[in-house]
Amino acid sequence: MLNRLLLIPLLALAGCSVNPVTGERNLNFMSEDWERSIGAQQYAPLRQAQGGDFILDPELTGYVRDVGNSLAEHAKRDLDWEFHILNDSTPNAWALPGGKIVVNRGLLTEMESEAELAAVLGHELVHADAAHGARAQSKGVLTQVGAVGGMVLLGTQVDDQTLQQVGMLGIQVGAQLVTTKYGRDAERESDLYGMQYMSAAGYDPQGAVELQETFVELSEGRNQDWMSGLFASHPPSRERVENNKATAATLPDGGVMGRERYQQKMAYLRSVQPAYDAYDKGRKALAEEDTREALSYADQAIDQEPKEALFYALRGDAHAVNKDYRQAERAYSDSLRRDENFFYYYLRRGQVRHEMKKFAASRTDLERSVQLLPTSQANLLLGNIAQNSGDQASAFKYYQAAAADGTTPAGQSAQRQVVRLDLPSNPGKYIRVQAIPVQGNRVSVAVGNASPVSVRRVLLQIRYIDANGQVRQYNQNVDQTIGSQQQVQVSTKLTGIPASQLSQRVAVTVVGAQVAN
Repeated sequence: MLNRLLLIPLLALAGCSVNPVTGERNLNFMSEDWERSIGAQQYAPLRQAQGGDFILDPELTGYVRDVGNSLAEHAKRDLDWEFHILNDSTPNAWALPGGKIVVNRGLLTEMESEAELAAVLGHELVHADAAHGARAQSKGVLTQVGAVGGMVLLGTQVDDQTLQQVGMLGIQVGAQLVTTKYGRDAERESDLYGMQYMSAAGYDPQGAVELQETFVELSEGRNQDWMSGLFASHPPSRERVENNKATAATLPDGGVMGRERYQQKMAYLRSVQPAYDAYDKGRKALAEEDTREALSYADQAIDQEPKEALFYALRGDAHAVNKDYRQAERAYSDSLRRDENFFYYYLRRGQVRHEMKKFAASRTDLERSVQLLPTSQANLLLGNIAQNSGDQASAFKYYQAAAADGTTPAGQSAQRQVVRLDLPSNPGKYIRVQAIPVQGNRVSVAVGNASPVSVRRVLLQIRYIDANGQVRQYNQNVDQTIGSQQQVQVSTKLTGIPASQLSQRVAVTVVGAQVAN
């Protein structure tokens, strides 16, 4: 126990490093190479998962990138800075370690000046520059160390499920990092040093004050889109407004506010905002299963901006709910003609083509969607297609990939398919057995089904040492069907073995089983 109690403070001491922005020592186990690597690996798939890139106004994207780069020139570290706009109406912005930053379309429309944009980007830039994401991960690692220490003391074995969770860490860590609530200290750091960066880049720090005042007003209005976006990880407060005012008083007066230039750069997006408003209403209608209303809003959006691929996907989704797969396929093809780099359009067209039994075309679409963003839905269908064609090896690979996300219906279905393919060859992975004593020195076997499917025809091999010290064995069938997560008790022919000798004299192995249809 003493060793484990010493482990956490020793690791904390070893993991202290100098914050490159503040100069203070902070807990951080993660190297800069880790930051760069995780940012590079996660940036593209996370942009896919959160709406994809906004591509209709390349000039606006370049403008955001230029503002971000002007701030990055004053960062303390030379990271791999990148700035993108996501095609999502939720007002949000986030940063990954290594300098990967996004701002949502929905946040840009709520701001009024270039200085406000610089305040947002400067704040996110400090999160990356000060290694806030790496520090958050380090705290999580420290918590896990305590848990692992407890597991070792308790003698708990690491099972297959734990290994799967470790294997999924690379997928999960990016999503965790962009939804992390950094804490009051990290938010104060990002507000303070973000304003210093924007002032050094020539912007009026009053832009950060105005931005926080706007955030407070909007949060007090309890707009749910805002509360689920930026405010979830960057909660606004009157205290932050006052802190920004105090910081601004310490910085040089004046600087660029850039109201007119911002409005010029935002002219196109503001002109088509009614189309995105209609789209958002259509999404809400579809969520309420009102496909007629959803199609009406999709048509309104397309009439106002026919170049936006999202609007055709809304039309496709409504047709798919109505099981009009031919119209849905046409709508998703319309989306792909306008944007061939967003996973969702390939996934949805692949799904409806699967329903139409166009399996070759479905496979092509689903494979492309997985290249852009692996999903349990696409991998499950690819597994089904491979299995139906007799390619069991590929089917198993796809099912395993889909099963990694056990929180979704598709992932859970894939887990069952993995077991169906694997259980006949490896029944012991899924069926737990243990010899147990019963009255009169008789022996039974507890048989537990840890798999997500029912099993039958379980065959046990029972090896034992008889009264003469000879090793003997025989096979015994389990007659019952055993449901998922259920356990049965099976009587054996063994007698005269005291409970105290059971573990030394009896060994039970599962040598056969079938999935119950």
